[in-house]
Amino acid sequence: MITDTTLIKIKLLNPEYPNKSTAIVNGKSSGLLNWNDIAYPKMYDLYQTLLSNFWKAQEINMQDDIKQWDLLSDKEKDVFLRINTQLASLDSLQTPTMSQVMDYVTDSSFKAIFAVISQQEAVHNESYSYILSSLIPLAEQNERFNQAKSDPIVRKRNQLILEAYEGFRENPTLQTLFKLCVNSINLEGIYFYAGFAFFYHLARQQKMLKTSTMISYIQRDEMQHAYFISQFIRILLTENPELQTKENIQYVYDSIHEAVKLEKDWAHYILADVNGIDLVEFEGYVEYLANKRLRQLGLNNLYEERNNPMPWIQVFGDEMMNETKSDFFEQKSRTYSKVSQSNGFDEL
Repeated sequence: MITDTTLIKIKLLNPEYPNKSTAIVNGKSSGLLNWNDIAYPKMYDLYQTLLSNFWKAQEINMQDDIKQWDLLSDKEKDVFLRINTQLASLDSLQTPTMSQVMDYVTDSSFKAIFAVISQQEAVHNESYSYILSSLIPLAEQNERFNQAKSDPIVRKRNQLILEAYEGFRENPTLQTLFKLCVNSINLEGIYFYAGFAFFYHLARQQKMLKTSTMISYIQRDEMQHAYFISQFIRILLTENPELQTKENIQYVYDSIHEAVKLEKDWAHYILADVNGIDLVEFEGYVEYLANKRLRQLGLNNLYEERNNPMPWIQVFGDEMMNETKSDFFEQKSRTYSKVSQSNGFDEL
């Protein structure tokens, strides 16, 4: 039997409470943030890593992609635009959701990280629009966004996430926060990868390299967001042992399995006519990603243990992206930050 606890929206300032929060939610905290006096010091490492990854869409000159656009086949153009707007529709959910979660997080260091994640999701959303504005007129952009809104496969995918997010918005409790976080991992850690695979597939053919560079920045951010949320869940369960039920553990497995199924369905739907992407191989890749997400949560693999079945995506993995900020095909890199054992990001 799952008992639930209503979350308290913390006041902005509580001078009678300590600066170091007593819990990440429903705790006591003054509201003042002293990074040298926080309950979970490793959160500062993660905060610094997120900041060091700062980028803007306008840093990437799209002129080469503009020249190449008309050389793509009609099919490649259609898939490119449909994936672009579908990914934008997912990121559109993240900025307001992460901002709302902040209202119920007691610990100021976690609030700061959620604020950075919310801002980065806004940058991702702008990036998809920036790509579109470089390639097609506004009327066609609007048409493509409307297509993403009405597409039944996209709607079905979004519904899994929306149910959890709206459940928290309507009734902010420990249980609905837990479900929101699990589905945030689904969105950022599983749902993006059929789209990413398509852009990287073009890059393998030396097509639309600027777009793939931008996508690799987005991927790096999403990997780190999913990692942070997994750690947030683990702390949430540790501080609130009433959440550690068989039902909740099963919910994690079931929802991740459903996300994997929906991502496979989307891949077969959107990539069916794209030569060079093996969809059976991609299915294995999504299962491989799901196992990684589960292990980050401290759970067991749901699928067969395997190495990365799509090693060509490894070139664009978050290990490399945390080492450098570069266009891999021009190899004019600028070192940003190196991931250390303390923040624990693993490879794709």
